[in-house]
Amino acid sequence: MLLQIVQYGEKVLHETGKPVTEFDQELRTLFENMVDTMYEAEGIGLAAQQIGKALQFCVVDLNGCDPDFEYTLDGSKPPMDLFMPMALCNPKVELIESEVTSYEEGCLSFPNIRGDVERTDWIRCEFQDLDGTPHTIEANGLLGRCIQHEVDHLNGILFTDRMKKRMLKKIQLPVNQLKAKTLQRLKKRG
Repeated sequence: MLLQIVQYGEKVLHETGKPVTEFDQELRTLFENMVDTMYEAEGIGLAAQQIGKALQFCVVDLNGCDPDFEYTLDGSKPPMDLFMPMALCNPKVELIESEVTSYEEGCLSFPNIRGDVERTDWIRCEFQDLDGTPHTIEANGLLGRCIQHEVDHLNGILFTDRMKKRMLKKIQLPVNQLKAKTLQRLKKRG
């Protein structure tokens, strides 16, 4: 089932998610619906806040992307199609000392708005899967960046919050227009 993606201006995007405590069929259904929604929107990640739920849960899938990144999952390197799409429950990101890179990011909650964001290249992320089993992934490049972006959402942080002021200034008009449009739509809904 496709879910409605929340757009910038809705309060839930700034909320810190509650921990996932139930690893049940309801969580599996949420995972399937979020993955379908992410695919439909042509995204590579989607956080619970983006579908209106303040929960420590996101999905990521880089299958089909240029694998110009390195990763290990639980200390080995299984083929990506064995673990993607990934469900990340209660993820905790640790930045590994490495080069800081700038890359143009987009966000499904900011349609057609993109901007450069600087992030640490290598990360380590501890998370639980849909069964509650703990895992650790280390990644750089697009995978590391995607995980950072989605985990930021779970903590109420948006990619625009990470932008340098001069970059944010370049996209400020469309960001303000999107927020005004979202608030107007919410007001009509009552």
